[in-house]
Amino acid sequence: MPNMSLKKNPMPEQAADVRNKNFFEVTCGYTEEMALDEAQRCLNCKNPACMEGCPVAVKIPDFIRLILDRDFEGAYKKITETNSLPAVCGRVCPQERQCESRCVRGIKGESVAIGRLERFVADRHLQSGDTAIDIPKPNGKKVAVIGSGPSGLTAAGDLAKLGYDVTIYEAFHTAGGVLMYGIPEFRLPKDIVQKEIDKLVKMGVKIETNVIIGKTILVDELFDEFGYDAVYIGTGAGLPSFMGIEGEALNGVYSANEFLTRINLMKGYKFPEYDTPVYVGKNVAVFGGGNVAMDAARSAKRLGAENVYIIYRRGKEELPARFEEVMHAEEEGIIFMLLKNPTRFIGDEKGKLTGVELISMKLDEPDEGGRRKPVPIEGSNEIVDIDTAIVSIGQTPNPLIKKTTDGLETNKRGCIVTDESGATSKPLVYAGGDVVTGAATVILAMGAGKTAAKAIDEKLR
Repeated sequence: MPNMSLKKNPMPEQAADVRNKNFFEVTCGYTEEMALDEAQRCLNCKNPACMEGCPVAVKIPDFIRLILDRDFEGAYKKITETNSLPAVCGRVCPQERQCESRCVRGIKGESVAIGRLERFVADRHLQSGDTAIDIPKPNGKKVAVIGSGPSGLTAAGDLAKLGYDVTIYEAFHTAGGVLMYGIPEFRLPKDIVQKEIDKLVKMGVKIETNVIIGKTILVDELFDEFGYDAVYIGTGAGLPSFMGIEGEALNGVYSANEFLTRINLMKGYKFPEYDTPVYVGKNVAVFGGGNVAMDAARSAKRLGAENVYIIYRRGKEELPARFEEVMHAEEEGIIFMLLKNPTRFIGDEKGKLTGVELISMKLDEPDEGGRRKPVPIEGSNEIVDIDTAIVSIGQTPNPLIKKTTDGLETNKRGCIVTDESGATSKPLVYAGGDVVTGAATVILAMGAGKTAAKAIDEKLR
């Protein structure tokens, strides 16, 4: 019998006043009983609209039906037919804007908890210790993948399954890209990411770390000296943007990129066990309203800040972060100062940050993108005492590859221009993810990697 409850099974999680003092995962995952009960809410639609909202085309009703049959390993195999990183996607994919937004159960209640079920299946597989990997037959072709984030990992996995000899080149000392350096441990445990990467290595994918393409090796050299048949660029958008206001060079002002990299990849949250100190004062202000801003604010709270502010120039309804992240931040004591914008940072005679001047905003007519434009209210300036500022207003692609590669077209934002298949203006060079779109979601980057892998295979065959 279908479960006709209008609400999802709630996700177990740490209490807010406990979790905001540790970096353990906030959500604890479904039990088998919860997963079976939630799976019964799926109506097994003849024309599943949920699949239309999935960038990697997971066969959602099929894997949920296998959960109901208690064939959890079968459900895992069904997901991984199209999704190489199910344990990651089950945690950080914005299902509420994608597959779950199309679920017919959402018309008169809450949609089926597709993401939570995906996580349950993936975690169950990882806990089972099943490490068997089908090694594909080599096809004699070599592909280089630049960047080991979600887009690069997906492209590498799909190409490896087709028999390609794949090598991933990663600039950092650890593979995983934004999954490792950007998303905090309490949202995405690093051992989960590493297990997903280990699967690719067992499949035959090679990973070369500490290699900066464009400096250590040029793109043309990958073809001419290393003998690759095609190259995929999935380097993301790792160059932080700043606001260009007075005082941004003061001590105590971080980019969110640096702040989170120090905490996540360099394990700064374990200082002094790991020698990567992260300065966090008593009063921290995070500027921005996306998921990265929420991650930075919640991390600062865990590092001991007394007051952490999210300062955003629009209202709560316009916050681009996932609803779940905003809710968790509020529960953990993050203070939202909305319809505010900084005009300058203030420092002492030693160059240390002591405060920020804010001006109140009001929402005017919608801009070109359909969002109501924030405009300042004259005379509404105020000073807020802060000793740490974290700027989280977006990121752009690193220009290094463009500067060192002839014939690679980019747009005015520095993003690589591609066609629908991921092909760039340079023959046999493909690109996808944030390096093409600008900062977006993990699952969209994965979808781009999957599309490009298919196009590379069609081209080389």
